[in-house]
Amino acid sequence: MAQPVSEDAATHTVRGACPHDCPDTCALEVTVSRGRVLKVAGAADHPPTAGVLCTKVAHYPERIHHPQRLLHPQRRLGAKGPGARFERISWEEALAIISERFRSIIASHGAEAIVPYSYAGNSGLLGYGSLDRRFFHRLGAAQLDRTICASAGAMGYRATIGASIGFDPENVVDSRLIIIWGSNSVVSNLHFWRLAQEAKRRGARLIAVDPCRTITADKCDQHIALLPGTDSALALGLMHVLIRDDLVDHDYVARHTIGFAELARRAQDFPPNRVATICDIDERIVEKLAHEYGSARPTAIRTNYGINRTAGGGMALRTIACLPALTGAWRDPAGGILLSTSGNYPVNTAALERPDLMPQPLPRVLNMSTVGHDLLQAQPPIRAIFVYNSNPVAVAPQSGEVVRGFARSDLFTVVHDLFQTDTADYADILLPATSHMEQLDIHKSYGHLHIQVNQPAIAPLGEALPNTELFRRLASRMGFSESCFGDSDEDLCRQAFDWSDPRLAGLSWQHLATAGHARLNLPQRHAPFADGGFPTPSGKCEFYSQMLADQGLDPLPAFVAPREWRQSPLAAEFPLALLTPPARNFLNTSFANSQRFLAQEKSPTVLINPHDAAERAIAEGSLVRIFNRRGEFAARAVISDRARPGVVVATSIWWRKLSPDGRNCNEVTSQALTDMGGGATFYDCLVDVATSCQRSAS
Repeated sequence: MAQPVSEDAATHTVRGACPHDCPDTCALEVTVSRGRVLKVAGAADHPPTAGVLCTKVAHYPERIHHPQRLLHPQRRLGAKGPGARFERISWEEALAIISERFRSIIASHGAEAIVPYSYAGNSGLLGYGSLDRRFFHRLGAAQLDRTICASAGAMGYRATIGASIGFDPENVVDSRLIIIWGSNSVVSNLHFWRLAQEAKRRGARLIAVDPCRTITADKCDQHIALLPGTDSALALGLMHVLIRDDLVDHDYVARHTIGFAELARRAQDFPPNRVATICDIDERIVEKLAHEYGSARPTAIRTNYGINRTAGGGMALRTIACLPALTGAWRDPAGGILLSTSGNYPVNTAALERPDLMPQPLPRVLNMSTVGHDLLQAQPPIRAIFVYNSNPVAVAPQSGEVVRGFARSDLFTVVHDLFQTDTADYADILLPATSHMEQLDIHKSYGHLHIQVNQPAIAPLGEALPNTELFRRLASRMGFSESCFGDSDEDLCRQAFDWSDPRLAGLSWQHLATAGHARLNLPQRHAPFADGGFPTPSGKCEFYSQMLADQGLDPLPAFVAPREWRQSPLAAEFPLALLTPPARNFLNTSFANSQRFLAQEKSPTVLINPHDAAERAIAEGSLVRIFNRRGEFAARAVISDRARPGVVVATSIWWRKLSPDGRNCNEVTSQALTDMGGGATFYDCLVDVATSCQRSAS
């Protein structure tokens, strides 16, 4: 049950959980006194956290008590956009305005003209998707396909493995070879890195596969700097060598896979010399990595979602996910592959979100990754957008179009957030949101196997409301009489999981509310597919996927070249591939308005290889323009061989209003979608770079 919050209580500690979109989902101990958060520490008794926090969350009191927190509902005065002014209004006024506008839009244009826009700015099961989904389902609003991060990779992985399940990260300490493929673990998966370091101390070899020499790559035994978007070609090259040199576990393949003969024929087309040309690496690297992977045991591949942000992103994750079954790496608790652990949790999504409330026929579906295009060109037009848990003006691709869409004078926009973000500058109604330290929630993870409860540590600041209470009040205003809109946050926590599932044996909401966290009922030395049992239609690892074939997609692992490829005519005009990974001190745009972290990041930067910089007469520290036909943004040049030739790296995501030219890296990214899953292609982006005094030919 939720712990009562008292502003008069003496200094005490409250158990919490980090709500940010990170695989680690740390358990927190929050020290509070007289309604103020004094300190946030990692819980020492939570095995994945082990008392350690990233720098961002360790300084969380500064975020909670930031002088620019939104504390009251507001209505915009004057023009939309940067510099927008707002006046304080009451919650009654705000809810009345929203409900009246919604009724008017529904009467004139239908409920599908209203669009919710949210993602994982709050990843607790209640804050991410519960009463908000019920509200928009009952309203009959357009459905949002939430694709911006992981949908392509998740689909490719599911086509192979069957679900988002992999090796237990806690077992990786016993691995002998760990390939960290497309993940900067030190920055974005710190607690896995701690375990990988322990494995290294025990004798494991660590290999980083990444176009950029990241902090993680620095600390590995080897760094393989392939070209962006060529990961599936490298995986197929490894398969070629494994099969050619008989490094395959034939018993495992025969009993627990389907499609090996077809896969072997496909892999024949990817000899090391061809793969080396595609990836722009030495073919000896392909040979050596394949032999290491096929000979060592246990072997673990830790991958992440950066790989899925190119045209062939879904196929890339699918192809890599085939490797452990080929070598029998799944036999070992410290072997296999890990993209996400989220498929282990028996979340009762239907109970939380109530899709049965939607009208028939079902409302249209809009892809969040094309919000710029849809705000300008969707038919019938979007008349209202309700933004929460996200900041699309800064984070969505091709932000020039996104800005133009949000700037429409006839678009009614509501934003619910902790701060006046770039998106909030375009709001008609701006609503104050609670932080997770002011609300109850329950969490799964996609980087470990523990359930956690987040207890409110302090009362909501000002008039801030959590998502759940906001949509309860809006449902009441709209006259929704279904009893589910009266569910309390504790009711929602009880509904969040299927407590009868064997993975939750011995656990209950009551137990978790007291204990704070608990591991799923899975053995510590858990090897999920040692004896097969994949959650695919065949029950086997599917080298050949009938599911993909039925969708008109290639049923076998394949190399799908980036849409903006160095061999395309576009490369003559824009010869550099742009990557936009997260800055160490930001998490998407969260924390990006912290004075502490802004001071550490200093300014937007772009890493450029010395060869590419010399060709363009770019000097260290100079202000440069990164541009293509979609737009441009400014950043400070850092000349470094961390960026391989032909690749530039701009850390992200800066608030536009805090950037030198009022724009950020998404000015140049594309709204084109991935091969499967409808995902965003942020890392499939060709640009050129010039000094700020030069003009582009376009």
